Amino acid sequence: MIPFPKRKVTRVHGQRELEILERTYPAAVTALEYDSPFTLLIAVILSAQCTDARVNLTTPFLFAAYPTPHALAAADLSQVEDLIKSCGFYRMKAKNIVNAARALVEHYGGEVPSNREALEALPGVGRKTASVVLSVVFGAAALAVDTHVFRVAHRLGLTLAQTPRGVEDDVVKLVPHEKIRHAHHWLILHGRAICKAPVPLCDRCPVRELCPTAPIAARLRRGRTTGRAPAAAKKKRSGRTGRSMG
Repeated sequence: MIPFPKRKVTRVHGQRELEILERTYPAAVTALEYDSPFTLLIAVILSAQCTDARVNLTTPFLFAAYPTPHALAAADLSQVEDLIKSCGFYRMKAKNIVNAARALVEHYGGEVPSNREALEALPGVGRKTASVVLSVVFGAAALAVDTHVFRVAHRLGLTLAQTPRGVEDDVVKLVPHEKIRHAHHWLILHGRAICKAPVPLCDRCPVRELCPTAPIAARLRRGRTTGRAPAAAKKKRSGRTGRSMG
């Protein structure tokens, strides 16, 4: 794993990096397929620790059986589990989506609320899920931080924060208010296409001239090519050797 930079870039530097990502991914939108706030909400809950592609293969069958919050609220839990099993953690997710649908029916007449507090009060909905729904279907200035956004923001030197909320706060400061709802998609698409874990494709990266991780990655690649391990790896091996010799 390539270590993150130890210093944040300047505000101007970070803004330039984000402007390049905006130009690179001008039509960036969520990869989740949906046709209403309800179907997006359920899809985002299912996407936890699961790929969007897998969710998109699952939700057509789920929504064919339960097309509305009222239908899902009355669903048999075991049948929902069978439909979403491929998404992983299916027992917990089935319980969450059924209970979220019940909450929508009981408290909001089957409509998805458009404010953060109400969304985050729904079963299975945390800040990230609420941010996706708010930004995508309600056009709110919300930035969701998933693993891709967390990784790319650190590699670009936009943040040193150790929590998703800290990353969110740092990135939002660099983005014009009207573009905050799009910034998540720039970062996530870049993370999927170029700035991958564990090794980024720096030679293809449009931000490589500004990115503080690019030279770190280059040094590690040179070390592997010449057979010289990074200092940290040498120390680790040396420590193991010393212990084994008693």
